[in-house]
Amino acid sequence: MGLPLVVSFGTTSLIHFTDRVFLANYSVDAIAASLPAGIASFLAICFFMGVVGYVNVFVAQYTGAGAFERVGAALWQGIYFSLGSGLLLASLWFIAGPLFDLSGHPGPVQELEVVYFRILTLGAGLVVLGTTLSCFFSGRGLTRPVMLINLAAAGLNIPLDYLLIYGVGPFPEMGIVGAALATVASQAVMVLLFALAVFRPEHEKAFAVRRAWAFDRALFSRMMRFGLPGGVQFFMDIFAFTFFVFMVGRLGRAELAATNIVMAISTLSFMPMIGLSIAVSTLVGQAIGAGRPADGTEATTSTLHITLAYMGLVALCFVLLPELLISPFVDDQSSPAVRAQLVGLGVQLLRFVALYTLFDALTIIYMGALKGAGDIYFVMWTMGLASMGILIIPSWVGLEVVGLGLNFLWGCVVLYVMAIGLAFRWRFKRGAWQKMRVIEAAPVPVPGPETLP
Repeated sequence: MGLPLVVSFGTTSLIHFTDRVFLANYSVDAIAASLPAGIASFLAICFFMGVVGYVNVFVAQYTGAGAFERVGAALWQGIYFSLGSGLLLASLWFIAGPLFDLSGHPGPVQELEVVYFRILTLGAGLVVLGTTLSCFFSGRGLTRPVMLINLAAAGLNIPLDYLLIYGVGPFPEMGIVGAALATVASQAVMVLLFALAVFRPEHEKAFAVRRAWAFDRALFSRMMRFGLPGGVQFFMDIFAFTFFVFMVGRLGRAELAATNIVMAISTLSFMPMIGLSIAVSTLVGQAIGAGRPADGTEATTSTLHITLAYMGLVALCFVLLPELLISPFVDDQSSPAVRAQLVGLGVQLLRFVALYTLFDALTIIYMGALKGAGDIYFVMWTMGLASMGILIIPSWVGLEVVGLGLNFLWGCVVLYVMAIGLAFRWRFKRGAWQKMRVIEAAPVPVPGPETLP
């Protein structure tokens, strides 16, 4: 179940990695602008993604309980929320200028940030809707369609990036604008493919994916009860890193560019593991729905072992092969001094990432398990308190009041990841999640095909 999701999120990492490689070789200002603007746009999206991501848990628990027709109803509540969120996200176009004025970044970088942010947020509703539709498959443990559709989107995005950033053949040279347009185009194709895969006659018969289109106030309210804390948790995590990146930007272009490069590389370690987090969330949700929480414990422990093995190998690569990982991001046309500075800073920062990768594994897997059971309020409060108390406030005080530098800011990131990883492990071992449930106490089972999980 997890491997296709690992591939799916690996393609997401590949898209971001490729974007940054192309932009880093296009101009220093483009790579410096891409992460702050990209992470700011994702910050705007992540709350809504966190909410609709909980459709996965509802689908999993309804599947485990045998209430298959409720799967279609849960899906439609997520669709309605996604459509509304798309309109709100598109309206962020109007605040882009004032938002990036606050960053204090150099003027040319700010101009690119505004353009990149505006295009991404115009298409942001597609990301939320695609997340909702994918839950129809991932929540039932059928992850191969999710993988194939994500591969198709990545297959479109990468060549479009090359064509639109550099201007190849009949395509104009658009730089960072081309990167944004390529991303939105691939997201639109992803949504179209998911819609075609979900609303098929056989799914209508088994899961009521068409006839359960009506707005269900009780189910929508229940979904918001658990989904909104999930959105807050996701928002706080991304906000903490967004704030961190903006603080780094105050140190200078080289520090910001090196941080952007290292962040892009680090996505290769944790983004694929998000797939395993969703897989374990699904397995725990199905176990809770079926009244067998012990199955959820076994799934979580096994998944953690896999994740720790992978993250350990990644940490070794960060320590032993840092120059090899950084070199694709360094423009050969830059001066030797600029290249040496970026490589030196990148090697230094990759060591910080290596310090927290194993704790990141604890965070990713145990958070997925707790969310699959419905223990979302603990996840939300832990993430919120840790982000404010360990990363956001200390970063601001250390830089603006005390005058500390790049190493201090990255040290705060290490402590933040370690703290939440250990907190989620403690909560899971306590076992309170085994008595939780997000769906109705006794949903009416509706017979489905024998092939259903």
